[in-house]
Amino acid sequence: MKENNEDIKKSQDIEIEDNNEQNEACCDSKNTEESDNEQDSLEAQLAKAQEEIAELKDKNLRQIAEFDNYRKRVLKEKADLILNGGEKILTNILPIIDDLERAQQGMVQMTDVNAVKEGVNLIIDKFMKFLKSEGVAQIETEGKDFDVNFHEAITMIPAPSDEMKGKVIDCVSKGYTLNDKVIRYAKVVVGE
Repeated sequence: MKENNEDIKKSQDIEIEDNNEQNEACCDSKNTEESDNEQDSLEAQLAKAQEEIAELKDKNLRQIAEFDNYRKRVLKEKADLILNGGEKILTNILPIIDDLERAQQGMVQMTDVNAVKEGVNLIIDKFMKFLKSEGVAQIETEGKDFDVNFHEAITMIPAPSDEMKGKVIDCVSKGYTLNDKVIRYAKVVVGE
């Protein structure tokens, strides 16, 4: 009986070993399949990520190129403005120059001084209207209080009366503003 028990035990051990081997083989094939599926999934994710990176790089390069073109265009426009910015103003001054030349030619032949004065006054009025349309305004000085924001005192003289102290007595050179910004201070004589 002992032999029989030993034989049974050996056959059971063999069966257990066979089952273990089969289980290991089955698990190995499952692990291999899972590993293959996992690797395929990772490769697909990697390919997708690389594709997205390539798209983003392309998009970034296009935006950089677009910005560079914009920057160059703005610099060119700015240079053109600086170079030709005064074109409109100069074009509008040309008719006034024509009037001055006609007045100059007329002065040679004119004997009536009053007609010459009237012509020159018309030209000055036309020019002042043009300046006003461009935002240039004359700084008022007559009898005004001296203001360092608008006036430049070139000399001080005794005031003819007490109420003229600290006021503008005479204007030597007119001052102008452009859109409320002083572009030339009025040179004045101030009473002290």
